[in-house]
Amino acid sequence: MSVSELVGSIPREDTLASPVISVRELVHRYDNRPALNGVSFDVRPAELFGLLGPNGSGKTTMFRILSTLMVPVAGQAIILGYDAAKDPSQLRREIGVVFQAQSIDLKLTATENLQHQGHLYGLHGSPLRSRIREILQRVGLADRARDKAETFSGGMQRRLELAKGLLHGPRVLLLDEPTTGLDPGARRDLWQYLSILRDEEQVTVLVTTHLMEEAERCDRLAILNEGKLVALGTPTELKREIGGDVIVLEAKEPDALAMRIRARFNVDVRVIGGQVRIEKDQAHRFVTDVVEAFPGEIDAVSIAKPSLEDVFIRRTGHRFWTEGAETTQDATKSKARKH
Repeated sequence: MSVSELVGSIPREDTLASPVISVRELVHRYDNRPALNGVSFDVRPAELFGLLGPNGSGKTTMFRILSTLMVPVAGQAIILGYDAAKDPSQLRREIGVVFQAQSIDLKLTATENLQHQGHLYGLHGSPLRSRIREILQRVGLADRARDKAETFSGGMQRRLELAKGLLHGPRVLLLDEPTTGLDPGARRDLWQYLSILRDEEQVTVLVTTHLMEEAERCDRLAILNEGKLVALGTPTELKREIGGDVIVLEAKEPDALAMRIRARFNVDVRVIGGQVRIEKDQAHRFVTDVVEAFPGEIDAVSIAKPSLEDVFIRRTGHRFWTEGAETTQDATKSKARKH
């Protein structure tokens, strides 16, 4: 057994520690439109925690409340012992925040961007210069310290955003859709760095995302849908609840086929997005029986191991992405811009 495997098999002591972030029955509305509806969860020390949800799920509203930009209608968000609504000034000194929208000045150098950020936190002189050198080295930009940010690639600009959020040495880092606009390589590098922050610096990281592959990288997840918490746990725990493979059948009359499969085989069958979905052990054998039972009625068959989207479907009854009118989160962003 390798050292990494041995370490991974040892229970983490911080699982019993007091939560760094504690969200309790959080409620928020825009006019009469609910954005958060009694959401509760804890984030442990040195944990990489994900808020996963489609547009309109409430994750951006949650992020705004945690980052002290918005006061909830009801409930509490406690971070490092500070109430985000009642002690915003104290909390802002303890957390780092990286927003989805770019906040760096492209006409300034990397060093100049960080100097301005440091001044906001009361850092000056040689301590600030030393900290800037340290943080640029940590994010891999030490050799570009005097270059203007406009000459950086998208991934390098995002690393500079991270440097700004980490400059004052926060114990908690909040990131809103941090990989937006990045290519696959830059996304991978960013997530590797977040893992380093967690493991080597003991920083607690909370990240919002709508990407399943990114959610898989988190230690634990809170999955949101229409303002409600629909699932909470590690990616492995959540997928384990499926209890078998996921079978997807395509047919011209999916509702009729689903009803007949249910009656013939006494299994739970759902029609989601015009497709017949079945969760079943030994799926290959079962598919053979279904195809033989209904010859010519099935156009296509797929079998896959459970994914986080399957968890989402099981908990909500619909797919992660759905077509329709403006979502709650879209309305949230629109309203925020107006004010």
